[in-house]
Amino acid sequence: MGKKVKSKSVSNKLHTAYKAEGGKLQRTNRTCPKCGSGTFLANHKDRTHCGKCGYTEKR
Repeated sequence: MGKKVKSKSVSNKLHTAYKAEGGKLQRTNRTCPKCGSGTFLANHKDRTHCGKCGYTEKR
């Protein structure tokens, strides 16, 4: 018989990336200026960083 595969849990990243207000979704994080509107910048202590292209802004 085949091996059972566990189902993957839903990522919490999507839950924190958007906020619902008045029936519309709003983005909470900034988007990458190089990659476009589909890629968010990660918030770190001293910088914001894009994991896709490596774009970094110092605070």
